[in-house]
Amino acid sequence: MKFKRIFTIVLDSVGVGELPDAKDYNDEGADTLGHIAKAVNGLHLPNLASLGLGNLHPVLGVEPVSWPKGNFGKLKEASLGKDTMTGHWEMMGLHISEPFITFTETGFPEELIEELKAKTGYNIVGNKSASGTEIIDEYGEHHMATNDMIVYTSADSVLQIAGHEETFGLDNLIRVCEIAREITMKPEWKLGRVIARPFVGAKVGEFKRTSNRKDYALKPFEPTVLNTLKDAGFDVISIGKIVDIFDGEGISEYQKTKSNVDGMEKTIEIVKNKDFTGLCFVNLVDFDALWGHRRNPQGYAQELEIFDKQLGELLPLLNNDDLLILTSDHGNDPTHHGTDHTREYIFQLVYSPSLQGNKELEVAETFASIGATIADNFKVSLPRHGRSYLKDYQ
Repeated sequence: MKFKRIFTIVLDSVGVGELPDAKDYNDEGADTLGHIAKAVNGLHLPNLASLGLGNLHPVLGVEPVSWPKGNFGKLKEASLGKDTMTGHWEMMGLHISEPFITFTETGFPEELIEELKAKTGYNIVGNKSASGTEIIDEYGEHHMATNDMIVYTSADSVLQIAGHEETFGLDNLIRVCEIAREITMKPEWKLGRVIARPFVGAKVGEFKRTSNRKDYALKPFEPTVLNTLKDAGFDVISIGKIVDIFDGEGISEYQKTKSNVDGMEKTIEIVKNKDFTGLCFVNLVDFDALWGHRRNPQGYAQELEIFDKQLGELLPLLNNDDLLILTSDHGNDPTHHGTDHTREYIFQLVYSPSLQGNKELEVAETFASIGATIADNFKVSLPRHGRSYLKDYQ
């Protein structure tokens, strides 16, 4: 075991340029990070730059450095799809040969909606791809007056139901989401997740989602690196929605987060104060949820710069036997057409005080190389997909 603690932080949706098969997904020309930088006339990311971000990919304002502290490289997505679960599951060793079904463009089919209405006893409004906060503003008052359920989706394979905690009731919202999960297990409607989205407030302008969100995800179809680590007695700590993406499989403990800033604060606290042996797996979703899907490059840029400042707090706290892997799970170019994810390379920036850095890593043929590297470090069984980069680090 070379490293005692590995911290893998996923900057959700920070892609670094179109994949060779991007045309198959209508994503030719996508470049999340590069286009954001151009849209705001340059990004200020000194800590990411110090690890080799500017050496890895052209980013306006982020110049290559003569001796990056990190090892850096790109990874291709081997699985079919470009959603959150596909990216994370592949990262931990799986290969998805059939993309998760989505209803981004069409909304859910009438047959599904009718069955959901019949089994829950409520009418439905929405049934479209939408921002969670915007659809609550659109239908929140109507929902409070009628109890019609607010049902919507996104670019991911997901059915979300928003319900008012007081007028609809949190327990009732959980109940109807459990029914929706059962319905959407049918092969023709088999969604990756069903999410209960509770909110409070009296009127438009006052509605706010609460932290009582509950996810009903599919379990991975075979053990992942997370299972292998946990079964071998190593700690697997989830920060953010990792625990939901894997439906708790392979997780030894978890902390939910309210924002990217909160996620980084919790991670920094663990780096400083928690003595463990294993993996701390972090997802920072705001890049994707707040800015990518809403096609807001300015907000995205600001979020990246806030993250970079917190990264500057984290780096000096790492021990010689700690390893930091910064990466992503797909793209979401806010300058691209539509509101969907984009099929892009993801990056890896790898740092430890015990590594000399300044190493460009060979392009990985699958995200699973991250999981393979982690498994190799802890001397557990490597996944069937991906290769370890552990011996490549310098």
